[in-house]
Amino acid sequence: MSDIIVQKYGGSSVANPEKIMNVAKRVTSYKMKGCDLVVVVSASGDTTDELIELAHKITDDPPEREMDMLISTGEQASVALLAMAIDKLGFEAISFTGAQVGIITDSSYTKAKILDINTKRILEELRKGKIVIVAGFQGVNLNHDITTLGRGGSDMTGVAIAKVLNAKMCEIYTDVEGVYTADPRIVPNAKKLNRISYDEMLEMASLGAKVMQARSIECAKKFNIKIHVRSSFNNREGTIISEEVDSMENIVVSGVTLNKEEAKLTICDVPDKPGLAAKIFKKLSLANINIDMIIQNISRTRCTDISFTVLKEDLKKTLKVTKKIVREIGAKEVIEDQDIAKVSIVGVGMKSHSGIAAKMFEALASKNINIEMISTSEIKISCVIKKRFAEDAVRAIHDKFKLYKVRTIKE
Repeated sequence: MSDIIVQKYGGSSVANPEKIMNVAKRVTSYKMKGCDLVVVVSASGDTTDELIELAHKITDDPPEREMDMLISTGEQASVALLAMAIDKLGFEAISFTGAQVGIITDSSYTKAKILDINTKRILEELRKGKIVIVAGFQGVNLNHDITTLGRGGSDMTGVAIAKVLNAKMCEIYTDVEGVYTADPRIVPNAKKLNRISYDEMLEMASLGAKVMQARSIECAKKFNIKIHVRSSFNNREGTIISEEVDSMENIVVSGVTLNKEEAKLTICDVPDKPGLAAKIFKKLSLANINIDMIIQNISRTRCTDISFTVLKEDLKKTLKVTKKIVREIGAKEVIEDQDIAKVSIVGVGMKSHSGIAAKMFEALASKNINIEMISTSEIKISCVIKKRFAEDAVRAIHDKFKLYKVRTIKE
């Protein structure tokens, strides 16, 4: 067989029949060059969101197993339609669900992790000269129940398949031309990055950049899978995500991200006793709830407040668990706040430059924006602020660090 290329197309790339035909033409152009292709496809347009909305019209608390049964159907339609489009162009294609190609996951419904992929069926069809199309975002657990891989899970499908097939490249096609210094819809003079490290992209994805799923970047980094993020609507070069190269250190900040999809919870008047914080977060962990930022006030009255942030999609479940914890530990109450946003800066160059946090805080202060929570790592700084200031904050920080200047990184 020839070199295998894995391509993943997002929902905006297959949103209607014309766009599906456009993808079919792009895929077959690679086939004409002699490439063996595995194509991973998301549900078209807003199909997944519409299915979620439909479920919540039935019940406020749909069972997670049944949610996976429902929202996995969007990708099944997309792969079949793309296979038909490729057939119309005179090429052989075959579509599969995640289960049919042996994508085995754990049983964490709506957030499943891939355990194994059986490549036998994919390789059999590639040897026959067919273009293999795989439904993204889904798999099956050991009980043969359908599972989904979380928001953006088709990225994970693409990267995981690229790994098990030792693919030459994993191309991620979307409606933007690559990874930018900020969301171009918020910052019109944001610049496309020609190259970014796994670590930077991982931070940006986890902090709200919607170009790729964070877990897929973790997988790519672990197995050194080169990713090319590019537009499905033109042939221009996009952004290469790869290992860090020396010249990346010269760029202090690579980008600014914004996340409005989190909520803050505060447990008030927690008794100041050793082990209670561990008890709180262990119970949340056992409920499969991912905690982002945590802040605990200094105890002055033998009680303290503990605040933390979670994804809004987990808020109902988190409140249910947290209210139970409040009763068990003798705390006063839990307060929720959905009127927050998290703005962050990311850059591998931050490791060797000082004064970056001060510069970010100055940018926020210039717009009279108050900071509610702060979190840092070696290559990122995040601040929780009120949601109404979110876009102004991103623009102020982008200007402060002069990210509108062209950034070019060489190998």
